[in-house]
Amino acid sequence: MQQKIVIKVFMHCPKCRTKAMQIAVTMQGVESAELTGEEKDHVVVVGVGIDSVELTRQLRKKVAYAELVSVGENKKKTEKPDTICPSVIGFPPPPPPPPPPYYSYHVCEERDPFCIIL
Repeated sequence: MQQKIVIKVFMHCPKCRTKAMQIAVTMQGVESAELTGEEKDHVVVVGVGIDSVELTRQLRKKVAYAELVSVGENKKKTEKPDTICPSVIGFPPPPPPPPPPYYSYHVCEERDPFCIIL
């Protein structure tokens, strides 16, 4: 069963956000992590068998004050299958490549008009 954990972390700078994300994704069992909220101060972690207390403790220790907002089951959004439009216009195939150049050589033998032997 997947669980969704929301932790509010008081972050002051972009470096703190990066550090919080790195800590969140290195926890065992995490499948996805994202920052949400108006000020990007909520860390939402989804996964199987995540220790929410340990994650909160690590964020407090290495980033800033953090409080556990919620722990619950992850409700997956049902995605509608993409409908394929039956009137899709295909493109014609590209033209074939041009043929290779044809080289011809014209060889002329010059005969000497004064030579009788040939």
